[in-house]
Amino acid sequence: MPKLHTTLKHPALAAHKNLSYEHILCGWLTGFGWEVLKPLVDHGRRTDLVIADDEGRYFRIQVKTVQSRDETVRIENRWHGGRLDYIVIFSTQADWGYIAPAFTEASRRVNDRSHIRFHYHPEHFRKAFEKA
Repeated sequence: MPKLHTTLKHPALAAHKNLSYEHILCGWLTGFGWEVLKPLVDHGRRTDLVIADDEGRYFRIQVKTVQSRDETVRIENRWHGGRLDYIVIFSTQADWGYIAPAFTEASRRVNDRSHIRFHYHPEHFRKAFEKA
């Protein structure tokens, strides 16, 4: 078995973990039949993923993680000025996430009543995403 001999410093490891959630979401959405596009750079428009359907509709998604089991934790708006449709939030400490419409406030509770909760499973996510 291969063994990892690289030790990443905290900022790099955090970036790797966050990117892994983007890949998980890409896999789920692709499996549901969405065309998933990944911008090469997302710093300006703050778009992690773009999804498209056969009718020519496109939706911009930002993927965020929270290092908490507490669903009342606040998520900071780090996409201010970006034209997004949805924010998909994953907990790195528990098996839940939320789908939120893009918002303009500086922060919002993860479990805000306008957000849709999903259990960390593709089928649960699909059902939640269809409600968004």
